Amino acid sequence: MAALCRAEPRTKEKIMSSRQNIPATGSNLIMVPLAKLKNSPKNVRKMPHSLSEIDALAASIAALGMLQYPIVEPETDAKGKPTGAYLVNAGEGRRLAQLLRAKRKKIKKDEPIPCILDITHNATEISLAENAVRASMHPADEFEAFAELHNEQGMSAEDIAARFGVTAAVVRQRLKLGAVSPALLTLYRGEEMNLDQLTAFGITDDHARREEVWQSLALNISMIPNAAC
Repeated sequence: MAALCRAEPRTKEKIMSSRQNIPATGSNLIMVPLAKLKNSPKNVRKMPHSLSEIDALAASIAALGMLQYPIVEPETDAKGKPTGAYLVNAGEGRRLAQLLRAKRKKIKKDEPIPCILDITHNATEISLAENAVRASMHPADEFEAFAELHNEQGMSAEDIAARFGVTAAVVRQRLKLGAVSPALLTLYRGEEMNLDQLTAFGITDDHARREEVWQSLALNISMIPNAAC
């Protein structure tokens, strides 16, 4: 591990300066024992992940593996000597999810975790990019994705729930919302309809009845693009 910890000259960069994504190649992809990964004091995220978030992430990792590897740098002592541990500058949620899996005896406590070693870029910038420079998925996209897994991949609500760390009841609710007319989902995406209104249309599979309910809410049906569903 000593060879992996050999530092290269650091470059001084301003926070949020442009930088290229680091490819997962043999030169910077390393395997670090889970017990050797530590939360980085340079992590800009101070609000901890919720237990439900960690549980959902652990379920996703168990089903699909880590789709994005943590970005780490060697930990050093007061004299600048490597301790043998690694600080997670980006991917703390993934570290906690793996610790949860180890606690549940799904993996070993010293399970080798693939990580991206970055000793070139500013650690604060890396952490900020991980937490700030990203867009959350719209709920409507999630509803439709769950519906696709169910309708096209043949996955049951229980299967989907196990893979994404939610209850089967939550999955069934999202499946109902994903089955709503695409035209109404478009209105929801455009903030012309709220979630409570959208949920009302999940009561029936009849698109004509959904439009009748929409009219009963005193909203103009002409607002719905491609209303003939």
